[in-house]
Amino acid sequence: MKRRHFLKDNLMLSGALSLGIPSVFAHHTNKKDHMFDSPPTFNLKYAPHLGMFKESAGEDPIDQLNFMADMGFTAFEDNNMKQRPVELQKKMAGTMEKRGISMGVFVAHEISWAKPNLTNGDKALREKFLKEIEESIAVAKRVNAKWMTVVPGHVDLRLRKGYQTAHVVESLKRASALLEPHGLTMVLEPLNFRNHPGLFLTDSPQAYEICKAVDSPSCKILFDIYHQQIQEGNLIPNIDAAWEEIAYFQVGDNPGRNEPTTGEINYLNVFKHIHSKGYQGIVGMEHGNSKKGKAGEKAVIDAYKTSDSF
Repeated sequence: MKRRHFLKDNLMLSGALSLGIPSVFAHHTNKKDHMFDSPPTFNLKYAPHLGMFKESAGEDPIDQLNFMADMGFTAFEDNNMKQRPVELQKKMAGTMEKRGISMGVFVAHEISWAKPNLTNGDKALREKFLKEIEESIAVAKRVNAKWMTVVPGHVDLRLRKGYQTAHVVESLKRASALLEPHGLTMVLEPLNFRNHPGLFLTDSPQAYEICKAVDSPSCKILFDIYHQQIQEGNLIPNIDAAWEEIAYFQVGDNPGRNEPTTGEINYLNVFKHIHSKGYQGIVGMEHGNSKKGKAGEKAVIDAYKTSDSF
């Protein structure tokens, strides 16, 4: 599942609620509706996406949030939150607050998948990016988010990498100056070359270097374990090397980009390791379900129970 598809997948879910149509699916309070009589208690804050449990919870975003909480999840992330109607954002925020769910990342700006924007130093494109960051500050406050995702876009094939890095760092310094007064953090996500060929930011050492250059608490790394398994492997040593600049994790197994236990990554060891290092942030479940229907949704929950059993 490509990120650009992930950004589109769930926008349709907001329609009914934003129009004020009452929820068809009531908050799950009857045990017979639950997948587990006793929901799991996780060591880490795993964050599902909308659509991940829609067969069990229904299409309504509020019902899906309630279902997540009923299943023991204490966090949620939504790449498309910024595009959702304001009233829906408020309703989702209220539900999360009521159910003890922490809001994870949303995408802060329009990602330039096919042409340079931050890498080429174009002042107009930089101002556009900064305006989008300002807009995202309002969204973050509305939904009680602390983090937002930033992807610096496509490489500029006409510029040496050092110049591109300098341009990106300058844009991120200016964005950090906007975010710092609000206690918000943009997390830079390196994306792998296979799913996203041509993007500037691909490696965790590169992201580490940029964050050190920006030198701000508002500019940190989103370490997506799926992407970095493909891009560089050596996961635990690379996590350790970049640790002081990592503020957020996302996951998906490889191959397939589905839930843990369906591929080659030993998520039990990885989760145990970051937990042992004192990580108290969110682990975004940015992946698909390996199986369809309610059985596939139960398989996702089972996978996290297994991978969190330390």
